[in-house]
Amino acid sequence: MTVPLRIGFIPLVDAAALIVAVDKGFAAAEGLDVELVREVSWSNVRDKLNIGLFDAAHLLAPVAIASSLGLGHVKVPIAAPFNLGINGNAITVSPALHAALMEVIDGDRFDPMATAKALAKVVAIRRKAGAEPLTFGMTFPFSTHNYQLRFWMAAAGVDPDEDVRLVVLPPPYMVDSLKNGHVDAFCVGAPWNSIAVDLGIGHILHFVSDILVRAAEKVLAVRQAWADKNPNVVAALVRAAVKAAEFIEHPENRTEAARILAQPERIGVDAEVIQRTLDGRLKISPDGTFRESGRYLLVGREGAGRPDPVQAAWLYAQMVRWGQTALTPDGVRTAMAVFSPDLYDAALGKKAPSEAPAAFGAFAGPVFDPDNIQGHLEAFKVGRWKA
Repeated sequence: MTVPLRIGFIPLVDAAALIVAVDKGFAAAEGLDVELVREVSWSNVRDKLNIGLFDAAHLLAPVAIASSLGLGHVKVPIAAPFNLGINGNAITVSPALHAALMEVIDGDRFDPMATAKALAKVVAIRRKAGAEPLTFGMTFPFSTHNYQLRFWMAAAGVDPDEDVRLVVLPPPYMVDSLKNGHVDAFCVGAPWNSIAVDLGIGHILHFVSDILVRAAEKVLAVRQAWADKNPNVVAALVRAAVKAAEFIEHPENRTEAARILAQPERIGVDAEVIQRTLDGRLKISPDGTFRESGRYLLVGREGAGRPDPVQAAWLYAQMVRWGQTALTPDGVRTAMAVFSPDLYDAALGKKAPSEAPAAFGAFAGPVFDPDNIQGHLEAFKVGRWKA
């Protein structure tokens, strides 16, 4: 007997393990009959998961935390038993903004501190000239994209709430918004940065792995109450996702995986663009310049699939830093409990690893300590946090 499941996703490459699990038969082999439902916006995915129209979802990691805390919407506790992606975002800027940054940059253009300082100079020049603030697109208020943009800008003293405009756009709409001049830049997951470059309307300024070495991006999310009632189904879903991630991470399977993801009802872009993402080799400028990074997107390798509660604590700290919630001991505990390594370990019949995963690290600021979030926040000059 198979178990029917409806699972929502956004057309992004970091939904790869979920899509491949279904389309290559790994889910069926676990006794699951999965209907994947393609959505456009994260609010749609969150709402349909929360009210039970979806059994599970490809979800922004911070949205899972915000839902569990009751931030920005109704309070629905979420469990995340599998990480669908570590890293995978990039910051793409218009040709005009890229030229302005390169004109004033002092240092390596791949150094995020050098580009952040260049951004501060451009912001000051524009203000003096009476120009409108630069507009940056990001995918959701509770998103890594939002926090990554803010972290980068603020490191050079740019206040993301005062000096620029941050606007929410669904991932598939980013490219058209840049093309139409509605935004000057955006932070989004693959493949939309590459699409902008291929169209000649954007330059990839940074892989977000330049800013944070290892950051939880998307999770496989289920309602905690549903997980409690269906532990065997959760375990089967995790095993299917793990097998799919292992398949994707084998280089000889990348062409097939990219072809699966490229289907119109899945991501719906050229397979070659998707394969670039999976290989970590991206064209970053319309002139054909390529850049490679082994850390661009981790789908399963280096322990990426196992949830790490420290990652959840860092995301919670960003919510506090930017005034989305207050710092409380209960808040920290609730946030960390969303990332569920126990469910992951149980599904695979494994014990917890003796060594912690590699630290996610950042290009600026102190080393993050989940036991001292207040001290971490006090180290930053720019923010909305109050003790």
